[in-house]
Amino acid sequence: MPHISPELLSVLRCPVTGSALVQEGEELVAAAGDSGVKPRYAIEDGIPLLLPPELLAAATAAGSDQHDSVPGTGQAT
Repeated sequence: MPHISPELLSVLRCPVTGSALVQEGEELVAAAGDSGVKPRYAIEDGIPLLLPPELLAAATAAGSDQHDSVPGTGQAT
């Protein structure tokens, strides 16, 4: 299980609520949330993915193929 250092956790904030984050297993969880629902963020390879859920879904849907194209051409390398 990736462990986020206490020093890093002390400065990280939830991008949705602005509240502090606490580690629960392999996720970071906001200390506060709307309507009792606290946003959760995955930790991949020791790196917290602090995108709001709607942006994370869009980034995941876009996939990595966008990084393989030649800028300005739309063609793959």
